Amino acid sequence: MNILIVGQGGREHALAWKIARSPLVTRLVCAPGNPGMGELAELQPVAATDVPGQVDLARRISADLVVVGPEAALEAGLADALAAAGIPCFGASAAAARIETSKAFMKGFARRQGLPTADFDVAESLEAARMALARRAPPYVVKADGLAAGKGVVITPTLPEAADAAGAMLLQPGAKVVIEEFMAGEEVSLFVLSDGRATMPFGSAQDHKRAFDGDVGPNTGGMGAYAPAPAFTRTLEAEAMSAIAEPTIAGLAAEGAPYRGALYAGLMLTATGVRLVEFNARFGDPESQVLMMRLESDIVPYLMACASGGLDRLAPPQWSADAAICVVLAARGYPGSPLGGTRIGLPAGDLGEGVAVFHAGTALRDGELVAAGGRVLNVCARAPTLAEARDRANAAIARIDWPEGFHRTDIGWRALSVSPKAG
Repeated sequence: MNILIVGQGGREHALAWKIARSPLVTRLVCAPGNPGMGELAELQPVAATDVPGQVDLARRISADLVVVGPEAALEAGLADALAAAGIPCFGASAAAARIETSKAFMKGFARRQGLPTADFDVAESLEAARMALARRAPPYVVKADGLAAGKGVVITPTLPEAADAAGAMLLQPGAKVVIEEFMAGEEVSLFVLSDGRATMPFGSAQDHKRAFDGDVGPNTGGMGAYAPAPAFTRTLEAEAMSAIAEPTIAGLAAEGAPYRGALYAGLMLTATGVRLVEFNARFGDPESQVLMMRLESDIVPYLMACASGGLDRLAPPQWSADAAICVVLAARGYPGSPLGGTRIGLPAGDLGEGVAVFHAGTALRDGELVAAGGRVLNVCARAPTLAEARDRANAAIARIDWPEGFHRTDIGWRALSVSPKAG
């Protein structure tokens, strides 16, 4: 099979790492890719959101399957254009991807389908936002309607701060904000595959959104993740599938937007059961990295089945009993104004047993690896226990010479007192 992976981040590098191991693959191309992906596949300088360029590239390499990583490409209609060209695509249509690209649409859809989620209001003006906030109790939750790279959520204890956040989000013409009821509990990420009809759970993880140790600092796209999540038992997974994932896939199909690809459900484990926080219309980042580290099955048949149908004919995937962790190395200044262009001394060869390093925001300049983004490297490790996996990741990080980077040292803190094999 000839496979094209669209994207250039850590998620796409992890997918390339796993896909490259499949005996079904004869040619692997990544566009635009990154220096780490270039060690596994051919790179082509086509932007992820360049829809005509990506379709042309897929035709030129006779792609049997296109795997779309980033949500911006889905919003741009890449899956729709590939479908029109008769090229199988693992990725949601623009209409189906609205469950991520518009939080207002997602909340309305959840209400129509009766999904368990936080009560909410949608506001298109600061006056409406203030009125909605006044009806809520603190802490206040304010979300930007559109894509924000995981940074469009503000949770604050005071009404003035919440109003200020809403006002900043409403500056753009046509902008909307979602004002939500605050949900208390532990948050987990469930991944589900769908071919537009059938559904299949595809692992879970927990990530760390805050920038600094102790879960403090601004929200980011994710500073690390681990799997499995001990708090997310098989019983809770079954509840989430029946109450949230399966009705979502059925509801989207009924509304004329069948969903093909990976559905990422952000869930809150509350005292009254599993509730939906939000959807993402693709694999998570950095959650994908730990999923790929633990996945024992060949991923390609699952990707192809989502694109072409027949997912219900495949056996559930096999997972390692080991735990996996991903620690994000970010450029100083992230998530605000990250320092770019700094040299990264990444040792050649193996960085330790069970360790893999996935590039996220890197580039080559005069033959040297440099930082070219906020989240720059993902140092991942697998081991029989989460504590061992974290030790392996930290030992690998210590060997990377990059003074301008920073990382959290407490990834996985929720689970380290519990067996990582639970649930």
